[in-house]
Amino acid sequence: MKIDAYLVNAFTFNGTGGNPAGVVLQADHLSDDEKLTIAKAVGFSETAFVSQDDEADFAVSFFTTTDEVDFCGHATLAAFSTLYQKGMISEGQYVQRTKAGLLAVTIAPDGEIIMQQKLPEYLGELGYEAVSELIGIDAAVLASTGFPVEVISTGLPDMVVPVPLGYLDRIQVNKDLLSDFCRKHGLVSLHAFELYDKDSEPTASCRNFAPLFGIPEESATGSASGALACYLTKHLGGEYSEGFTFEQGRAMNCTSRITAAVELKAHKITRVRVGGYAHELGLQQVFL
Repeated sequence: MKIDAYLVNAFTFNGTGGNPAGVVLQADHLSDDEKLTIAKAVGFSETAFVSQDDEADFAVSFFTTTDEVDFCGHATLAAFSTLYQKGMISEGQYVQRTKAGLLAVTIAPDGEIIMQQKLPEYLGELGYEAVSELIGIDAAVLASTGFPVEVISTGLPDMVVPVPLGYLDRIQVNKDLLSDFCRKHGLVSLHAFELYDKDSEPTASCRNFAPLFGIPEESATGSASGALACYLTKHLGGEYSEGFTFEQGRAMNCTSRITAAVELKAHKITRVRVGGYAHELGLQQVFL
């Protein structure tokens, strides 16, 4: 059986950068084992599989090269951009069923894909000392930011780690220690960021590491960007009420651009959205 997998760069900036994902359309007949085989053959951090659904517009599942995950932001963007570019959907709002729940996806007139994420779950703070040995930055340096290390999920549990401006590119991840730490604490990734001045563009630069799931470093992470937007809203209040712009992938020479916004009511987050653009790279045929 021959399967067509579209290769798509998600969260591109002026047509460059981005994070590649595989996209398989009309995946209803594929088993989980077959999806994993395809994801391994594609070799990207995630591949999205789009199927029909009785209630939602689409059911979408996400596989890394090692396992299934509940949600993936950049693969969602890649999947809906592919559906749009192939003329299978037009601008407007759609609902995808994922293992993280039913989530809205909006196609803007200019082709931007804006994804709703789950409302944030704040899953606790972690000590600077424990995180320090994972990334090779002294605990006192991490503490100097005045921000905590916090685990937040808007679909996947990510560890949000603040570093002072100028330290992001100094991170040296111990992949074995980080994998063990994520396994022990039920985490998907470590998402580090350095915050710029309020009037700067972008809001922050980020790096994301998920070695437990076969991802040494990722150049654009939609789910963690939603978590970071909630983190900053919690710790900075409404200072960024017009939304956030995150840069990611600079250390990989693959700079990506991600937008994020939260809506508040009575100081509580009522909506989380992450957006960006995607470009198709090509097509890979996988034989099962």
